[in-house]
Parts: sequence; structure tokens; C-alpha cells
Amino acid sequence: MATAVTEISTPESLANPPSQSVVVRFAGDSGDGMQLTGGQFTLSTALAGNDLATFPDFPAEIRAPQGTLFGVSAFQINFGSDEIDTAGDAPDVLVAMNPAALKTNVSALKLGGLIIADVGEFNERNLAKAKYDANPLEDGSLAKWQLVPINISQLTLEAVKPFGLGNKEALRCKNMWTLGLALWMFDRDRKPLVDWLNAKFAKKPELAEANIAALNAGHAYGETVEIGGQLRQSHVAPAPVSPGLYRTMTGAEAVAYGLVAGAQLAGLKMFFGGYPITPASSILHYLSGLKEYGVTTFQAEDEIAAIAAAIGASYAGSLGVTSSSGPGIALKTEAIGLAIMTELPLVIINSQRGGPSTGLPTKTEQSDLYQAVYGRNGDAPLPVIAARSPGDAFECAIEACRIATQYMTPVMLLTDGYIANAAEPWKVPDIVDYDPFPVSFLEEVPEGGFRPYARDNHLARPWVKPGTPGLMHRIGGIEKAQGTGNIDYSPANHQAMTDTRSNKVLGVNVPDQEVQLGEAGDTLAVVGWGSTFGPIHQAVRRARARGLKVAHVHVRHIWPTPANLGELLHSFGKVIVPEMNTGQFKTLLRDQFLVDARPLNKVSGQPFTIAEIEAAIAEHLA
Repeated sequence: MATAVTEISTPESLANPPSQSVVVRFAGDSGDGMQLTGGQFTLSTALAGNDLATFPDFPAEIRAPQGTLFGVSAFQINFGSDEIDTAGDAPDVLVAMNPAALKTNVSALKLGGLIIADVGEFNERNLAKAKYDANPLEDGSLAKWQLVPINISQLTLEAVKPFGLGNKEALRCKNMWTLGLALWMFDRDRKPLVDWLNAKFAKKPELAEANIAALNAGHAYGETVEIGGQLRQSHVAPAPVSPGLYRTMTGAEAVAYGLVAGAQLAGLKMFFGGYPITPASSILHYLSGLKEYGVTTFQAEDEIAAIAAAIGASYAGSLGVTSSSGPGIALKTEAIGLAIMTELPLVIINSQRGGPSTGLPTKTEQSDLYQAVYGRNGDAPLPVIAARSPGDAFECAIEACRIATQYMTPVMLLTDGYIANAAEPWKVPDIVDYDPFPVSFLEEVPEGGFRPYARDNHLARPWVKPGTPGLMHRIGGIEKAQGTGNIDYSPANHQAMTDTRSNKVLGVNVPDQEVQLGEAGDTLAVVGWGSTFGPIHQAVRRARARGLKVAHVHVRHIWPTPANLGELLHSFGKVIVPEMNTGQFKTLLRDQFLVDARPLNKVSGQPFTIAEIEAAIAEHLA
């Protein structure tokens, strides 16, 4: 295994090579371009061959007042020469572009970690907005960390002065100056960033030149200014990976590509009906650029119109897809019931966020599991699956398409704000490795006559394109008679159709549950779903390295659950379930399997840290 890093500074996390990973957090005002800085640093890190995971953290308001505590935008990246599963617990390095960014993020920094602060923004006005009584760069309150104050604002203005930009426009280049310094700190190549800037500002070359000058100036500052022991250049060796083509991938991108792949494996065109909502909007953005793959995208006037159009497309013979977050899924709920009653294939992506109501629009949570499994009027079951990481979202989107088309049912795919926005290296798969599941439309009147609600071995009814000769039929939201599909709300028929719809979903072919780390029968199982995968996996790995009998079980198929899941869970001495809600999956496991699953809940809008899972493991093994 490749070893890691030379010293970058004297914090414990960086001063004892070989280190396997480094965590860097860029933080500033929402107008400082921190997401852009982090995204481009991620690109350079991927090109350097490091494994990585990122965590963008946005303000909830569209444009919070500048310099305020609730207007801070941050981007964290964990990269290294070993396997990286999370964006890291505590940063080794914090780049703070203003007082508010420092105040909201410094408590997360490791003891002895490195703070790079833009002195130019620590004026009386900004200090007051951040509710500082004194300048923290001068009053000794940061003594337990390494502090490197740099007047980034002034140095940026000097770097771009030859290009004649106004003061406001010139200061927008600060993020490129900061990025240049970060590239020097971690021995990154500037050329890909220069090429990107030239392409981005192709129609405004003066802006490209100014940003490149700022980038180079930040890099040169690191090269030439003898700051001392706190700030040194380091090199993180590439991570060992299997041969192949890799790219950085966010969860939203992965869902979009997975939907396209799933539609092609089914032999269908795809119709996506969506309405903008954070953090789901990016799926619509990405799919709108994939028209050449038989994708039609429709930005509707509201959530209800979006899903209604998708259901209409499925009725017409395309794969209907819609996407939203919790509040939008609530609006779509009646139409989801219509898709269940009409038994049409439909893929519904729920990118979960903090709630209820508007809640925490830009923060992550897993609190829509009840909504996904139970949240409709009447007995209206549908399959629910959950992606565990950005890359896994590709596989889950294909799986959702398979289930929807083979069983003629809506399927809900759960991601969340963390998965949607976070990025990781993704090995581009070869589509020939995937088994196709081509759809077969009914095109001729079968022997004995056409029955719109006849059943195959999956209990799925036939899929008929409108206008097919001899196969005229009517579907709708009122209860259907078995077989004929005529209106029939007699007691016996409703009982039979309700049972059939339930049994169809319960009969979905779901793989047996595997143990991700450890063995069945271990003392403790940490059972997760969705984006808790990374911190659980790392915490369990560390526990097992200390000789503890701890296992990690991560469930993709939330409903129906894998057939062996109950027996597997009962084999462990204890079960804990970390989830970013108040215990929803824990309740489902207790209900279905009568297992004494204990909750570990977090609803702060932030992902679990590895340390939090480790502490829970220690508590339950005590």
C-alpha cells in the first residue's frame, strides 16, 4: 500500500507521517465561491489519483445577508492514499474567508489544526456581523490551533490589478487565489484549472486572465513566502485502485446516468417530469443534457403536474420518472396512489432533506422513510430502495427501473442532500456487464380475450400502448375488477385487489442481505441504510482492527426487505441502527422482525461522524 504525506503543518494529524488522508474545509460567505473552489480542488485531487469524498454545505437561504453566520457556505474534502469512505470528521485545515466562516467552523477543527484566515475581511463591520467582541486573530482565542493570517483580499487585488477590473469584480477572484495556495500546499498541477478557466470565460478572456493571475499568485505565494513551520508543501501519494476509467461523480449525476442506463436496459425511452426543489433539481439539470439517449425532460409548473405527466408517459409506453424532495413528494402523494392503482411503472426519486415543512432545504436528513414506505392514503405499497453513496446511486437507479418495469409498479429511490451533492471517484462501468431486462408490450389479443388486469408470474398486469388494435382499455383511480379492470368496489373484489397489490410488492425479487464487514453471530451489528454507510463502515473497520466482534450490515432494499434479514439480525447479540431521523428504520425492523434494535439518532442537518459511531459501539459493548 502506498504511504502518504510529508508534513504540511505541525498539527498531530499532519505532523506524524506517513498519514493516509487529509481533511480540508474551505469556508466563506455564500458569494465567495467556496463550492467552486472545493469543486475544482476536487478535480485536481482526482487527477492526482487520490481517493476522496466531499461534503458541500450550503446556506438554507438563497442569498443570506453577506458576512452573517447563517450565510456561510463550506466545502469539505477528505483525500488520501488509502480507501476513503467519508468526507472526514474534523478538518486538518480550515480556510476561513471571513469572521463568520471562522466562527461557524473552527469548533470542528482538530486540535492543533491549521487555520488560514483572510485578514482583509476581519474588519469591525464583519466582526460585528459574526458576533465577535474582539478580533479572534489577535486576542489569543485561537491558541490551540496553528494560525496563518494572510491578507488574501489585498493580495488578490494586487494580482488582478493589470486587468482593470472594478474592486467588486476583482475581489471575486479571491477564491482562485485561495485555490492556488491550496494547490501549492498539496502539490497539485495548475494546468487543468487554467484550461477550465479559459473554457469557462471563453467569451470574456479578461476574466479568464484575471482569475488565472489570481490562481498563479496564490501558488507563487506558497512557493516564495517563508511562512515557517505551520505551512509546508506536502504530497499525498495516489491511492491503489483497480485499472479502469474513473471520473468524479456526484449522487445527482449518478442517478441521472443510472436512469438512462436503466431505460436502455429495459429497451424504453424515458420521460422525466420534474419541478425545481433543493436538493433534487440537479437531476433535471443533468437529464436535460442527455436527449440523444431517448430522454425527454419536462419542467412542469408544479409538483403535481410533474408526476401526472410522468404517469401519462408511462401509460403511453415510456418509462415515466419524477423527482423531488420531501415537501414535493408530499404533493405528489395522491398521484403516486393513482400509479399504484393503475399499476403503471414509475420511478420516483426522493432526495431527502431536513424537515418538516420547508425545514432545512440545503441540509441532509433521512427522515422520509416513513413517508416512502407508509405515506399514502389507503393500503398503497410500493418498493423502496436506498442508495448508500454517490456511486451506488447509479446501481440503485438501474435497480429501480428493473423493478418498476418487471412488476408494473411505482418504485421510490431514496437519496439525500449529502449523496446528491457529495462527490467521489467512480469507476465507469461497462454496460455489457449488466443483464438487460427488456420490456414486452402486449400487442395482440391473447387467447381467451384481453384482460387488462390479468397477471403474470410477477403478478404484473400487461403493459399495452394506447391505440394497439383490439386492446382498447380504460384505467383510473377507482377500484378495478380483477382481470377485466372494470369499475368494481364490491367488498370481496376490493379485498382481493388490495391483497394482490400487496403480494406483488412483497414478491419483488430482492437479493439476500449480506454482511458488509464482520460475520453473522458477532456480538454487535451496526445496521444502516442510505448515506450512513461511510461513517459506519469506517467505525466498524476500526473496531474490528481492535479485535472487537462488530459487524456492519447495510440495507439497500428498504421495502420489501431481503428474505433473510430477520434471521440475520437475530443472530447478533445486539443491534444498533444509526440514522439521521428519530428512529424510523429502527421501528420498521422492530415491527417486521421483533428484533431489539436500538436507535442512534441525529437530526442536526449534518452527517454522522466516524467518532459518533465509534462512541456508540463502545457504549453498547461496555
